[in-house]
Amino acid sequence: MSEFFLIILAYFIGSISNAVWIGKRFFHIDIREYGSGNAGATNTFRVLGPRAGTVVMILDMLKGVVAVQLAHLLPYYNQPGHASQLMNFQLALGLAAVVGHIFPIWAEFRGGKGVATLFGMVLAIQPVVALCCVGVFILVLFLTRYVSLSSILAAIAFPLLILFIFREHAFVYQVFAILIALLVIFTHQKNIQRLLHGRENRVSLFKKRRSSSEQNHPDS
Repeated sequence: MSEFFLIILAYFIGSISNAVWIGKRFFHIDIREYGSGNAGATNTFRVLGPRAGTVVMILDMLKGVVAVQLAHLLPYYNQPGHASQLMNFQLALGLAAVVGHIFPIWAEFRGGKGVATLFGMVLAIQPVVALCCVGVFILVLFLTRYVSLSSILAAIAFPLLILFIFREHAFVYQVFAILIALLVIFTHQKNIQRLLHGRENRVSLFKKRRSSSEQNHPDS
């Protein structure tokens, strides 16, 4: 079993579009036809409510966790003294899963933004850093009820934690953390514009999902 095969497998795992599957199976809608049009946890929260959004978020996180763990299928990466090589390969596997989430082969290459899958891969590699990021996410979400803003600030916190708090010495991981923050900002450009203009929708943390006519509002 080669590294190339495992990276392809990680992409296929990332391509499992949980938001699309849950929307069609339990709500009889294609989540990509409502709200922001993304097949991710944020739009699921907005369109289908907090219960479905939480399930999608957890499943999308698991994609990142499982993809990273594929590295242990190769005996080479389990040997002492190969920690840096293991981390580098885990990063490649995790990124392949994120690409799969954004461009899923199982869902016409129309996926989500990859934040939950990114968090899952970080959780598998550095759980303490990931938990700090999720703390930022939850705090911002509780204070503002903006999932997009919560995701952006948690992503920005990631390289700050890596560079200044935990002082990670691996250069590849430092670059990875910075690139991830930039990627999340780039993929949330429309959300940032809506936030700046006061048109970004807040999610309800306790109420049921809205009706279909409300879900399909063009500003969602």
